[in-house]
Amino acid sequence: MLSRKKPGPTARKRLVFMASCRVNNCKLKSQFMNNKPKTTFATLLGLALFVALFFTYCTKKQVSPAAQDDAAAKPALKTQATGFVHPGILNTKQTLDYVAQQANSNDANRLAAYQFVLNYCNNHSPSGAYKATVQVAGGVTTPDEIAFKGDALLSYALALRWAKTGTAAYATTVKQILDGWANSFQNFSVTGSQPNQASLEASWAAPTFAAAAEIIKYYIPASGVGGGWTTAENTQFVNFLNNMKDNYINNVPNFNNNWNVSAGYAKMAIGIFEDSQTVYQNGVTAVKTVLPNVIASDGSMNGEICGSHNDYVHYQYSLTGLSYAANIAGIQGDLSIYSASSSRLLTGFNYQYKLMHGTVSPPCSPNGNVNNPIWPGIEVANRHYGTTETSYIASNYVCDSNGLPNGDIGFLCWTNYTHNNVPTTF
Repeated sequence: MLSRKKPGPTARKRLVFMASCRVNNCKLKSQFMNNKPKTTFATLLGLALFVALFFTYCTKKQVSPAAQDDAAAKPALKTQATGFVHPGILNTKQTLDYVAQQANSNDANRLAAYQFVLNYCNNHSPSGAYKATVQVAGGVTTPDEIAFKGDALLSYALALRWAKTGTAAYATTVKQILDGWANSFQNFSVTGSQPNQASLEASWAAPTFAAAAEIIKYYIPASGVGGGWTTAENTQFVNFLNNMKDNYINNVPNFNNNWNVSAGYAKMAIGIFEDSQTVYQNGVTAVKTVLPNVIASDGSMNGEICGSHNDYVHYQYSLTGLSYAANIAGIQGDLSIYSASSSRLLTGFNYQYKLMHGTVSPPCSPNGNVNNPIWPGIEVANRHYGTTETSYIASNYVCDSNGLPNGDIGFLCWTNYTHNNVPTTF
């Protein structure tokens, strides 16, 4: 039987070192390093084997550059520099997931609300009238306004449809609309007696366009395939939003009414899409500033109901714009608009409740029906407040067959689909 030869002194020290390397995280022993064996072929071969073993057993694994890039790319839905949640203009990934799952699971109430989205999509086509100059007028709705704001609404409705179905053709049409206006639009021209009308039209259209683009840019439907929003499209679309913001929205006169509410809401939406804290905060400031001016401490909104308006429509413009602004800020982690000025927004809805019950009367004789139509901001407000008053108003929300309040194309709609009975936990 062959006997195993004992290792010599140098070899024994090498084995001791290797065992120590594993235990002590490769801290070299000075007595070994100071031992200088004769340089022979066998010694060099042994040293080479030792070096290989040293790096095999003792070197920490490094993360590959590709793996580091993959890790850095994961938080794509939230911009780290600004902290904005995307999508974050009225809808979030969670709320879009929730309503899509309910509708796709044949929930009767959600499907009934979704039908209004379908109706608008089926009854309207992209205008194709992507003009450089959009003509607007105060007090009347021009064909250009119908094309411009109608396309904004259609792009948003189709974005909701795509989020539910994942059908790529809907995202493609949304991008065609957004690209068409972003590449063509240059300015507004104004006719009629209100020279500032373009500022209001931009304040209405911009956040609806932005809400549609945010869904296509950031949302991933159940199909797992995104909308394919490109860098070039994004650059041109940002220029489009900035044109409306810098040249029109920022120039809204200080009327202390729905104009200023809409301008603040629009800047908040644009700021989120553009990841601009400055633009967003300017919008928040504008909304909080006008809030106690448009809604009195007792909730009355007589400056919106009476005066030049004398109807039951314009005060709901303010309530809807304020509700949308509060919702946007809430998505970004700030609920302060809901509670600002002693919950003045809720006080305004309480006033609407009293108007509907005839327990208060404005100092004029407004045109129209106080009970109908109700504007879509109530679904957003009721989701947060859930009071007897807001629930009652929401129960009277009846839109037309296209999901709009009596055909009005000022604000994005379909909140009965996106917000009604959607949990506030996300």
